[in-house]
Amino acid sequence: MGLLDTVSEVLANSTQRAPGDGGDDGSAGSYWCDDCTVRVRDVDVDDEGLDRDPDGAPLCPNCAAPMRFEHAGGSGCAC
Repeated sequence: MGLLDTVSEVLANSTQRAPGDGGDDGSAGSYWCDDCTVRVRDVDVDDEGLDRDPDGAPLCPNCAAPMRFEHAGGSGCAC
C-alpha cells in the first residue's frame, strides 16, 4: 500500500498553502459584468483605474455597465 499512501499524501498536501503563498491579499471577492462576463478582483479595481457609478460600483472596462460584486467562497480565492 506504499503507492496508495504516497498518492494520498500528495493529494492532501496539494491543497495546503505555505505562509506567504498568496491567498491572503485582502480580497473579499470580485466584480462581474453580466453583459460581457468580465471579472475584476476587488483588490484590483483601483489599480486598473476603473470608473465608478454614483453608488460606487466599478464600471465594466469593456461596456461601461455597472459591475456586480460577488463574495469569494472557500479558500480565500476570489475566483
